[in-house]
Amino acid sequence: MDRGTPESQQNRWQPFLRRADQITVAALVTACFAAISLHWIWHLAIGTSLIEIDHAPPLQLNFEVQVNQADWPELMLLPRIGEVRAKRIVEYRRQHGRFNSVEQLQEVDGIGPKTARRIKPFVRLD
Repeated sequence: MDRGTPESQQNRWQPFLRRADQITVAALVTACFAAISLHWIWHLAIGTSLIEIDHAPPLQLNFEVQVNQADWPELMLLPRIGEVRAKRIVEYRRQHGRFNSVEQLQEVDGIGPKTARRIKPFVRLD
């Protein structure tokens, strides 16, 4: 087989991109790396820091539970109130009526003065 024949030229490996396209891609990649480098240098030079999600201050959510209307799943949102205590609050409310104060919650079995103090900021009486 002669190297100059069209048959041998067809079997040769052809690059995916032409030489001019390869140069264009290389220039674009280089420009991207340069832009990223300039971005980092800019932030280091002016003294600003990037956002650090791990060090973000925790969000504080304030909520109130209407103890005279809430069902036991809602009451479980209160600190130190699990499923059993929440069901006891609902049952006490059915038997004795509405709560007039947070201190009255201490009459529910399993809720003492310490628990009443902890849940007081989150309890709303209608």
